[in-house]
Amino acid sequence: MSSFPETPPARWRRSVRCGASNGCVEVAGLGGGAVSVRDTENTATSLAFGPEEWRRFTERAKAGRYDRP
Repeated sequence: MSSFPETPPARWRRSVRCGASNGCVEVAGLGGGAVSVRDTENTATSLAFGPEEWRRFTERAKAGRYDRP
């Protein structure tokens, strides 16, 4: 995980698969390809990832690496 300025991102996005549920994850671009991620149930805290970290994570997620058994 990398360090980024504390300025909150302007636009948080939530997956359409969340529906009416509040138990989702939101993402926001930080500029330069960096991404911030937060839990909708705890919006005061977020994690920031650099472009390469985010690319690796999304590739692995798409490949099913984090799927539940």
